[in-house]
Amino acid sequence: MAAILCRQCLPRAWLCRRAWQGCGRHYRAAICAELKKPLTIEDVAPRPVGPHEVRVDVHFCGVNFADILVCRGQYQEKPHLPFTPGLEFSGTVLETGTDVSTVKEGDRVIGMRNFNCMAEECITDQKNLWQIPEKVSLQEAAVLPISYGTAIFALEHRAHTQPGEVVLVTAAAGATGLAVIDVATNVLQAKVIAAAGSDEKCKLVLQRGAQSSVNYNQGSLKDAVRNLVGEGGVNVAIDMVGGDVFLEALRSLAWEGRIVVVGFAGGNIASVPANLLLLKNVSAMGLHYGQYKVTKFHVFSKSLSSLLQYCQQGRIQPYVGMVFKLEEVNDAFLHVIQGKSVGKVLLTLK
Repeated sequence: MAAILCRQCLPRAWLCRRAWQGCGRHYRAAICAELKKPLTIEDVAPRPVGPHEVRVDVHFCGVNFADILVCRGQYQEKPHLPFTPGLEFSGTVLETGTDVSTVKEGDRVIGMRNFNCMAEECITDQKNLWQIPEKVSLQEAAVLPISYGTAIFALEHRAHTQPGEVVLVTAAAGATGLAVIDVATNVLQAKVIAAAGSDEKCKLVLQRGAQSSVNYNQGSLKDAVRNLVGEGGVNVAIDMVGGDVFLEALRSLAWEGRIVVVGFAGGNIASVPANLLLLKNVSAMGLHYGQYKVTKFHVFSKSLSSLLQYCQQGRIQPYVGMVFKLEEVNDAFLHVIQGKSVGKVLLTLK
């Protein structure tokens, strides 16, 4: 009886922390034990949360090209083996540390961290979490951190896209490409020319809000853009392909146009012809989105909060192309590598 009374007097958070430390339970996680080899699903023992940390029950985790690259040893960050990939997630708060004040048990959240998210549980600092508004589903929210975060930074923070301007986006049927279409059209009131690699993908981008589409595997991207907008060109280009596609997009810019380099999905990195920058007074700039989390966190955090509100208001509509189970993570990677993916690819942990 004394033990029962004592237990009733203890704070709930203390009981929760003690339970996690002592119950001996495990959770499943995708493990990269050897580079360029298939991932395995293993049981992992939980660790205690720190004072500023939060334990999250992960419902969905995004599959990004960076996850594939890091598991090949080709990413700029190289975690020690073995490690768990995964950069973003949505889920519900299971437990909070003693000094956590921003979220509480049961809150629905999205989060970002440097890998370790492809697991049934994830521990992260409270500052890496954002609460999901009531009208936004966990699946929708899981699309926002990287794809939509990249889109809004590329369009607003780097290119300073204005209402009525024409935006060209490459790899437009991918997760970030569709996010660029959504944000440019429905938030910034710009007009979008979406470039993709197949007729099927071109059909999708038109359904998702692009004014025009171009299949850059059927001829010159520059010529196709000229046919659509004339000699003037586009005001903004967001490129995720690189190589010749980047150069064609650069040559499609109007006077004082801006091109933002987001990635190199095509595998080739082009050299920028400086004379093209001079002749049209155009600007070429890069976007390392994740670095803003380190260097300008207040700007980074504000953008994610804005995206959650846009989603709550129905101004943006995240598109999920495919959902895989955790044990199908290697199939999910292959789906992305083979260029089959349209929209966001997610892992479900439930």
